[in-house]
Amino acid sequence: MADLTNSGIDPAMARRNRRVALAGLFVAAGMVGLAYASVPLYQLFCQLTGFGGTTQIAGDSPKGAIARQMTVRFDSNVANDLAWTVTPAASITDRIGMVDTVNYIATNNSDKPITGMAVFNVSPDKAGAYFNKIECFCFTEQTLQPGETVDMPIVFFIDPELADNHELATVGEITLSYTFYASDNEGS
Repeated sequence: MADLTNSGIDPAMARRNRRVALAGLFVAAGMVGLAYASVPLYQLFCQLTGFGGTTQIAGDSPKGAIARQMTVRFDSNVANDLAWTVTPAASITDRIGMVDTVNYIATNNSDKPITGMAVFNVSPDKAGAYFNKIECFCFTEQTLQPGETVDMPIVFFIDPELADNHELATVGEITLSYTFYASDNEGS
């Protein structure tokens, strides 16, 4: 290490400058790390809280059904880079807590196999915490062969605790919406 005593630079100041530079470097590295972790952390937060209309994943409907009924509408959107046609399931009305199964229908309109994924949300947003999926095509990637048409099932229920949420007392309809897009693994 160079002798700073004769160079006119205060050794204590040089040490402070090095500490500040290292602290800045660690802060910058931490910010880059958080930037990479933000998407999975946000997704985990949404899944745990139902924030932004994110649905819950359940093994079954442990609480049973209540008398209040709810209509569930289904919607689909397909990204421009995915050569699929997706028809959403027909709306259903059932008692809250009942387990229901519906099917989206997807067709690969291309002449090659295509792998796609779906992201979903529920509206109104506050209802997402009560919308539970037992089984869903959206849990994994789907590969459709050229011209293939498939049924893509969803098994779900609405948690009866929704009835205890005064903000949702007047809600009679929930919309489950999927956006389909080509998988990042496409062509690999």
